[in-house]
Amino acid sequence: MKQTVKVFWKIFFFGFAGFALLILLINLGLFGKLPSLSELENPSILQATEVYAADGTLMGKYFRERGNRSNVEYNDISKHVINALVATEDERFYEHSGIDGKGVVRAVAFLGTKGGGSTITQQLALNMFDERATNPIARVIQKLKEWIIAIKLERNFTKPEILALYLNVVPYSDNVYGIRNASLTFFSKEPDRLNVAESAVLVGMVNGPTIFNPRRNPKSALMRRNHVITKMGENNYISEQEANKLKLQPITLNYKKLDENTGLAPYLREVVRNDLKKWCKENTNPGTGDPYDIYKDGLRVYTTINPRMQIYAEEAVAKHMPTLQKALNAQNSLKKGTIWKEHNNVLENAMKQSDRWKNSKEDGMSDEEIKASFKQKVPMKIFAWNSKREKDTLMTPMDSIKYHRQMLQTSFMVMDPVTGEVKAWVGGIDFKNYKYDHVNIETKRQVGSSIKPFLYCEAIEEAGFTPETPVQNVAQNFPGYGLVPAKGECKGNTVTMASALTYSLNCATAYIMKQIGPKRFVEFLHNININSKMDAYPSICLGAVDLSMYEMLYGYTMFANRGFSTQPVYITRIEDRNGNVLESFQTKMNQVISESAAYTTTKMLGGPVEVGTAAGLRARLGAVEMAGKTGTTNDNADAWFIGFSPQLLAGTWIGCDDRFIRLESGLGYGGKAAMPIWEYFFQKVYADKTLGIDKESRFAQPEQMKNEVMYDYMNIIDQTPPPGAEGADQGNGGADQYLSEPDTSNVPVDSRLNPEEENILKEAQGRKDDKKSQDKTPATETPKKEKKGFLRKIFGKKKEQ
Repeated sequence: MKQTVKVFWKIFFFGFAGFALLILLINLGLFGKLPSLSELENPSILQATEVYAADGTLMGKYFRERGNRSNVEYNDISKHVINALVATEDERFYEHSGIDGKGVVRAVAFLGTKGGGSTITQQLALNMFDERATNPIARVIQKLKEWIIAIKLERNFTKPEILALYLNVVPYSDNVYGIRNASLTFFSKEPDRLNVAESAVLVGMVNGPTIFNPRRNPKSALMRRNHVITKMGENNYISEQEANKLKLQPITLNYKKLDENTGLAPYLREVVRNDLKKWCKENTNPGTGDPYDIYKDGLRVYTTINPRMQIYAEEAVAKHMPTLQKALNAQNSLKKGTIWKEHNNVLENAMKQSDRWKNSKEDGMSDEEIKASFKQKVPMKIFAWNSKREKDTLMTPMDSIKYHRQMLQTSFMVMDPVTGEVKAWVGGIDFKNYKYDHVNIETKRQVGSSIKPFLYCEAIEEAGFTPETPVQNVAQNFPGYGLVPAKGECKGNTVTMASALTYSLNCATAYIMKQIGPKRFVEFLHNININSKMDAYPSICLGAVDLSMYEMLYGYTMFANRGFSTQPVYITRIEDRNGNVLESFQTKMNQVISESAAYTTTKMLGGPVEVGTAAGLRARLGAVEMAGKTGTTNDNADAWFIGFSPQLLAGTWIGCDDRFIRLESGLGYGGKAAMPIWEYFFQKVYADKTLGIDKESRFAQPEQMKNEVMYDYMNIIDQTPPPGAEGADQGNGGADQYLSEPDTSNVPVDSRLNPEEENILKEAQGRKDDKKSQDKTPATETPKKEKKGFLRKIFGKKKEQ
C-alpha cells in the first residue's frame, strides 16, 4: 500500500474518530446543554395566553414578542399546508430519519445555491435555540446539535407530530408565530380552512417572513407563492393544470392582526389580564416550580362573553354615540371654546402629561419652547366616528387635547341576573384611543336617579311600604343638612310610591329617605353588595354618590333574581396549554331581600318603561314584561339607564371624562342619552332567535304572593307626567349637599356613619330570614284617584276575595 494511501486512511479514521468524539461530547453537553427527552416531548417554546368567549371563539391573546403563538393539532391544519411545506422544504421528509444525506451532499457541492441541506426536522431543532449563531465555529457546533436533536425528534415523534410542531413554532412575519396565528392574521380563518393558494402564501413566508410578506412586498410574495405552487405540482400534490390556474390568481388577503386593540371585548380583556396577573403570582407552575407567566405559559382563559351579544353591544354604541357627539360639538361653549377658558388648568396638566411634552423635555427644550410647539399645526391622526375610527388631519397639539377630551364616553354592560355571567362589556367608545374602562369596578360616576329603586325596595322590605303607599311630594328638611332636594321644584301634593318611582320625583324620594334614614340606607346598599365608601348624606337617595357600572348591576341582580344578589362573573375557568383545568370559578350568590320585595319592586320598575321617564320602551320592543330606571345627574354630567327582562340585565352610562363638559339640553337626560343604546341592543337580541332571549318571558311571581290578595294597582299611577318631570329624569337634586361638607353641629353623633374603608366586592352578610319590618310609615293621606289601566298590565287584575 502506497504511503499516500496510508496517510489518507489515517486522516480519514482519525477524522472520523474525532468527529464521533465531538458528537459524543456535544451530546454529553460539553458545548452547552441539549434539550432533554422530556423537553423535546413538551417543547418550552414561548406560547401566548389565549382568551376565549363562551362558545370557544378566540377573543385575543397576551404575549410579548416571540410569545405570540398558538398551538394546533396536526388534524386541525389543512392538508394543503402540509403538502406545500413538504414539497417546498423537504421533498424526502417521509423517507429520511432526520438528516437527508442527499440534501447535505447537494448543499456542500453547490455551496447552498441549489437548496440547503436542512430537513424540516432540523429546522424545527434550530427553532429550539434562542437564536441562530453568527460565529462560523459556533454555527458548526450548533449545526451538529441540530443533527443530534433531529435524530432524537425522529425517534420520539411521528412524522405528523413533527410537522405540527414545526408549523406551530416558525415565524411568518414580525411577531406572528405559528400557523394558527398566521392564518388568522392574514386570512381571518382557522388553519384547517386554508385553500391551496392561501397555504402556498403562508408556507412561502417561512424562509423569509419579511421578504415574502404579502402586505409589505406583494410582488416578492406572489413570486414565492407561485414557486410553492410549482413545487406542489412537481410532487403531484396538485395537477399541473390546477397549478397553472392558481398561479394566475392574485393574492387575496383578509388581514386582521390580533393585538390588544382588536378582537372581541378589548376592555374586558384588559380587566381579565390584570386578574390573571394576580392569579399567576398566587399559583405555581409544576413544570417549572415558578409562578405561572401570563406571557409564555400558554394559558387558556375561558370567559362568559357571548360573541353575538358583544357585537350587538358595540354596534349599539357605534350607532348612537356619533349623534350625541354631533349635538355636543354644536354647543356654543365648545364651538367657541369658551368652556376651556374656565378650565385652563385641565389643559395645562394634560399638556404636561403628554408624550410630546416628555420627549421634548428629554431633547432639552425649555418649558416656553415646548408650550410654543403645542400651538403649531402638525399632521396627526385623531379619533373619528368612521369605519376606521381615525382620520388624518392638520391640527395643533393643544387643539388635539381639547378635541379628544370633549369626546363623550360610554359604558355598557350586559349580564344574566340569575347566573351572574357577563355577556357583553363595552368600556368606552374606542379602546385603541381611549384605554380608560368606564365599566370597571374602580371607575365611578354619580349615578343619579338610577339609585332610587334601592331606596324604594328598602322601604318595602323594612318599613312596610307598598306601591300604593302615599308619599309627600315635598322637599324634606334634614337637620344639619337643610332641604333635600335643595333646588327641586316640588308640586306639594301627595302621590303613590309607584307614581314617585315612575316619574322619578325627587321630593317624594326625599320623603321616603326621611322615613328610612341615611344611615340605614347606606347600610342597606352595603348589604346588597354595593361596597363603595359612602357617607350617610341625605342626598344619596337622589344619586349624589359615585358608583361603578359593575356595582350598580350587581345591586340590580336582586330584583330579577328573586331577592338573591349575584356577583357578576366573567371568567369560568383557566386551563394550561394542554387543556388541564387549573381553576374553575363559581357564581357567588346570597339572599339580601325577600322574594316578595324583589318582585314588588320589579313590578314598580315597569312604570318607567311604560309611561314614565323611559316611556314606551317596553311597547316598542314588544316584550311582555320589562323593568328599568333612568338616571340623570345635575347639569346632565351623567346619564344612566339600567333595565332588565326576566333573562337579561343591562346598564349603560353616558358622559365626558371631564364632568364640566355636558350636553346642555334634554338630550342629556338618561332617557334620551343613555337609553337608546340599551334599546337598540335589545332590538338586536330579540331579533336573534339563536340567543334564546324570549319576548314572552315573565317575571316569576313568588308562591306566597299567589296565595295572597293582590293589591288593586289600577288607580295608583297618573299616566300624565307631572310638572317638572318632562318625561325624563329630574337629576339628583341636592348633589351639592353631598359634595360639600354639611353642617353637623346639630346632628347626633350616632346618626352618622363612621367612614371606614370597605373592601371592594367583599362577601355580604346574609340577611336573617326572620328580620322584622321597622319604622312602618302610616298612610296619612288618601291619594286622589288617577287615570286607570296602566298598573293592570303590570301587576294583573285584583284577585277575588
